[in-house]
Amino acid sequence: MIRCFAWTPLVGAPLITTVHFTSPPSLRIFASRSSAPSSSTVAAASRRSISLSLIAVTSSVVSSFSFSSPALADFSEILNSGGVKALDLRIGDGEVPIEGDQIEIHYYGRLAAKQGWRFDSTYDHKDSNGEAVPFTFVLGSSKVIPGIETAVRSMKVGGIRRVVIPPSQGYQNTSQEPLPPNFFDRQRLFTTIFNPTRLANGEGSTLGTLVFDIELVSTRRLHR
Repeated sequence: MIRCFAWTPLVGAPLITTVHFTSPPSLRIFASRSSAPSSSTVAAASRRSISLSLIAVTSSVVSSFSFSSPALADFSEILNSGGVKALDLRIGDGEVPIEGDQIEIHYYGRLAAKQGWRFDSTYDHKDSNGEAVPFTFVLGSSKVIPGIETAVRSMKVGGIRRVVIPPSQGYQNTSQEPLPPNFFDRQRLFTTIFNPTRLANGEGSTLGTLVFDIELVSTRRLHR
């Protein structure tokens, strides 16, 4: 069992997120509040700390078990998704996006073939003020991999969802987004997914499997 603490500005008490491991390995997340002294620091905290804590703790779980383990039984396959499986870590309370919306998400992207190697994270993309910069795209533009578009279509703003994306719904070429900004990370990612020798050996069904933790930050109608 692991506990992480994140301050919540509206209540003035830390949210204690508890992650339970069971056998066979699975993941359960519970939240509770404990009393805390009033402080101006508490009032200045943001919900982002909760998101980071929640994803960071659960992300550490991914590398601790095989992606073929029974833990995947906790995921549900999204209808008409081509095999994308989802597990909601937090249900949002905002709008549900529609086709043509401008979407902002934060994500952790990992490659199953590399034992959960994290090839990119928007939380590492900082602006001049040191704030994490979300990834922005237009839903339905086909510029991003299909698995991410499928995942956000049924999310609400504020939600966090883990998705397991099969190769057919992941990267089909080296120009699809999101792309790691670091050249060496891109090279490692694509030389793994498109490795000709391993593809010829019939490993294509596993090489391109991706795991994304996605936080839907905002959705905006471009055409009203």
